[in-house]
Amino acid sequence: MESSFRETLLLAVSTPVYVFAIGMEILLSNIHRRNLYSTKGTFQNFYILLINLLIDVAIRSVAVAALLFFYNHRIGTITNPVGYWLLLFLLQDLAFYTLHYLDHRIRLLWAVHVTHHSSEEFNLSVGFRSSVFEPLYRFIYFLPIAWLGFAPLDIFFVFSLTQLYGVFVHTQYTKRLPIIEWLLVTPSHHRVHHGQNDQYIDRNMGMFLIIWDRLFGTFTPETEPVKFGITKPPMHNGPVHIVTHEFENICSDVRQAKPLKDKLMYIFGPPGWKPDVD
Repeated sequence: MESSFRETLLLAVSTPVYVFAIGMEILLSNIHRRNLYSTKGTFQNFYILLINLLIDVAIRSVAVAALLFFYNHRIGTITNPVGYWLLLFLLQDLAFYTLHYLDHRIRLLWAVHVTHHSSEEFNLSVGFRSSVFEPLYRFIYFLPIAWLGFAPLDIFFVFSLTQLYGVFVHTQYTKRLPIIEWLLVTPSHHRVHHGQNDQYIDRNMGMFLIIWDRLFGTFTPETEPVKFGITKPPMHNGPVHIVTHEFENICSDVRQAKPLKDKLMYIFGPPGWKPDVD
């Protein structure tokens, strides 16, 4: 009950903040004639968010049950509240980095995640352009955290907190933050992540902390203007195609592939994989 109240309170507090921030960014964009928002793009972002939320609600009981199973078989208990929440925050942020990294390295997962990257706009509303089907498997990355002794609803609450922060790094109005950007993900870092420039692809995977990217070699600073979007965009912006276009591409490649190995690589290999041509 307490955790449900916390998430409800977080939603109640964050929603007017989101509305105000997006409204201000739209206003500034119009004043400065930067055209950062389009009606179609903004509608797409919130349409995609709605589908994601419906799936999240539908799967939540299964996710909680799975986490609860591991929590009931936990290997320990942390009694110090400061240590508990600090370690939970670090572990959850690392779990998200791992999820995000694999979303970019396994084509089947990229087919889910690509929706978040397919917009050629970059503004606060893109922060709501969710990976639609990610709730179906995201909780799997949190299972080790529950096994270590962290309550399922606490895990989801901390994830919600970091996602709240993650929305606000989707902006072009904040430039470099020289001191902060050594520790935290900043808008500059995340602009790089959404770039299709060659040196920006698959970089800066963190949600809240940038330290994971620095530790694991996926960090790249913003050094040139970012071209937003993906190298192979959807053929059209129909409401279904915008979500499923990479699944359609996978099916097409698998049908045309001959050896079983090639078929499997088109599904589980990295995005863009092609068989060697002798």
